[in-house]
Amino acid sequence: MTSREASRRVDELREEIRRHDHRYYVLDDPEISDARYDALMRELRELEETHPGLRTPDSPTQRVGGAPAGAFGVVVHAVPMLSLENAFTEQDVRDFDRRVRERLDVESVRYSAEPKIDGLAISVRYEHGRLACAATRGDGTRGEDVTANVRAIRSVPLSLRVPSPPAVLEARGEVFMRRSSFELVNRRAAERGEKTFVNPRNAAAGSLRQLDPSITANRALDVYFYGLGAVEGWPVPPRHSEVLAALRQLGLRTCPATDVVDGIEGCLDYHARIGRARDELGYDIDGVVYKVDRLDWQRDLGFVARAPRWAIAHKFPAQEETTVVLDVEFQVGRTGALTPVARLKPVFVGGVTVSNVTLHNMDELARKDVRVGDTVVVRRAGDVIPEVVRVVTDLRPDDARVVELPARCPECGSHVSRAEGEAVARCSGGLVCGAQRREALRHFASRRAMDVEGLGDKLVEQLVAADRVRTPADLYTLTADELAALDRMGSKSAANVVAALGRSRRTTLPRFLYALGIRDVGEATALALAGHFGTLERLEAASREDIEDVRDVGPIVAAHVRDFFDEERNREVIAALRRHGVHWPEAEAPRAATSGRLAGETLVITGTLEGYTRDEARAAARAAGAKVTDSVTRKTTMLVAGADAGSKLRKAQELGVPVVEEAEFRRRLGAGAGSGD
Repeated sequence: MTSREASRRVDELREEIRRHDHRYYVLDDPEISDARYDALMRELRELEETHPGLRTPDSPTQRVGGAPAGAFGVVVHAVPMLSLENAFTEQDVRDFDRRVRERLDVESVRYSAEPKIDGLAISVRYEHGRLACAATRGDGTRGEDVTANVRAIRSVPLSLRVPSPPAVLEARGEVFMRRSSFELVNRRAAERGEKTFVNPRNAAAGSLRQLDPSITANRALDVYFYGLGAVEGWPVPPRHSEVLAALRQLGLRTCPATDVVDGIEGCLDYHARIGRARDELGYDIDGVVYKVDRLDWQRDLGFVARAPRWAIAHKFPAQEETTVVLDVEFQVGRTGALTPVARLKPVFVGGVTVSNVTLHNMDELARKDVRVGDTVVVRRAGDVIPEVVRVVTDLRPDDARVVELPARCPECGSHVSRAEGEAVARCSGGLVCGAQRREALRHFASRRAMDVEGLGDKLVEQLVAADRVRTPADLYTLTADELAALDRMGSKSAANVVAALGRSRRTTLPRFLYALGIRDVGEATALALAGHFGTLERLEAASREDIEDVRDVGPIVAAHVRDFFDEERNREVIAALRRHGVHWPEAEAPRAATSGRLAGETLVITGTLEGYTRDEARAAARAAGAKVTDSVTRKTTMLVAGADAGSKLRKAQELGVPVVEEAEFRRRLGAGAGSGD
């Protein structure tokens, strides 16, 4: 890059960074991710280091943050509130440690390590033990006077808890909002039709900088103190870790996750530990901070332009990044639901490269107003599925394309419909839709449905692609020879799948109902339907009103069940399954719980039974009026113990719970046998 090109790029970067500083520090309305901001600042710093003549005193690299807003009074910090240099890689941290050791001429350094809380830096000044003033960091030299608002934060003491307080003590810390409070604040704002906050940091900053302190008081802000500013009349301990302990003695909260570590390996181990615990902290952090623990060594190391040489922030991989929407496509799920999916310019966020993000449904897409060509902020925290947080509307191109719901299914061309009042649009193709067929077969064969071991995604894909299996009933016509001819299917694997299909023919009515994939019918609802109607025939003949009488089944689910059985193609598939040998024990007409042979019993089944599968035994016990549970407690009145009964049998014996073997269980279920026999 020539000097002229560098000068032009420096001017562009400074202008862009200043604009983002204003939005972040003054308006509390950032439009780019922290990672993108850091990248801009890194580029500017590198250009200024390569071309020293371009560095100027008013460059953003020479400043800490944003200037105070005019709505607040200005506080001049007696001791500047500087920011920290960032480390993004392990090598960056090793280089920091090497520089520290070389300057101090020592072999190893002990560091104080703490989470880098994603909030707003604050300085709280106490005079003779009483809170006198509180200010934001501002530009590092001058901050905003937010004393009235800080007084509303319950975790900030109005007076220090010591009989002889310091003449002056400035405690530096971070104001933040816990995730639970953030969710509550946003929910209340949404209910009032007000603008919601983007993230907890944004919410904390906006809450602290309210002109009305009563609003701040209702936002449940919190604070952790991490250091000192000006101090008079108080013996400062010789180590940073001891300073934190002394602050706690004064009644000032510090982060409980702070630790003291030895050397670079201790730093990296701490970073890994906090990273693993990150999602459990209850508040957002974006890295950890290492500080040389000895204060005399801190003084020896000194400062550079805007940051201390004795501390560094070791960032986590960005949880938010900015990228561009290349296209929006629609995927079809097992129930025919069409889901808009944004195809993104690949971006590294939250430790992985993200190129596809679900937009959930048309209502969500419209709410966020995502268009093809938009620049968007993508977030991925922990193991959470990546999501589009917001659109950067200021960067929207003139030719950005509005996304519209397709009139035809992208898989099969069937009509797409969207019921009034529903966010989800659906393909009407049913079993003729390839996408629904694949998902329906996967669900049918899954462990909690028909439990066809070995019939995995790859095999289902091949069978559907070859048009060999169109409905679940077709599975029971497969032979070992034709399965063995498929890719990655040897003769032994093929024989195992056929054997698993054979075993799956014997099932229970709840499993079968769940396997059918009726919309909104999960395991619990399938169990309730089977228990209420007893047989498939009675359920098929039931009216919508009859189905609504089932416990925990409302009008919407009842409509889905009735619609499923009203569809002739579905009834044909069920008939074919039964012709191919799929069966289950037929139950008697449902009885009232008070009249069943096991009425009043609270029953647990354990071990292997000869005449029943575990599900069959549970279904039979429920049909006889018993309550069936999974755990043995003092409320258990009977344990049915099969072969190889283990810990549940021991627990029952310890508690004195009556234990019966399978033969006695069958006798109590049999004709003429009462529950007291």
